[in-house]
Amino acid sequence: QVQLVESGGGLVMAGGSLRLSCSVSERTFSSYDMAWFRQAPGKEREFVAAIKWSGGSTSYADSVKGRFTISRDNAKNTGYLQMNSLKPEDTAVYYCETTFRTVGIAMAPRSYSYWGQGTQVTVSS
Repeated sequence: QVQLVESGGGLVMAGGSLRLSCSVSERTFSSYDMAWFRQAPGKEREFVAAIKWSGGSTSYADSVKGRFTISRDNAKNTGYLQMNSLKPEDTAVYYCETTFRTVGIAMAPRSYSYWGQGTQVTVSS
């Protein structure tokens, strides 16, 4: 069973930055695609960003393009989400998800086989 642990969330003022980390227990993490999703209270889980197993291809939701950057360090079995110019509407629980590499980049919720418990990000205005 692959386990994921997110960290780095917190409270930040609008315009600020946070860097989320996702530690993955899978030793062959380098063969796994990874994504970040988020869920705000009363809303559906939504796609934020994804990165292929090699790190060579990424995808972003329109709402975060130019502000968020997804990356990974396969040697450390860790993924990251750098969030800059944060807005109050970015407030949500952020989840790291992963699955064995597939064709293309999956952006639909429940496309990934494993996910963590989430980390809260709160952006104050």
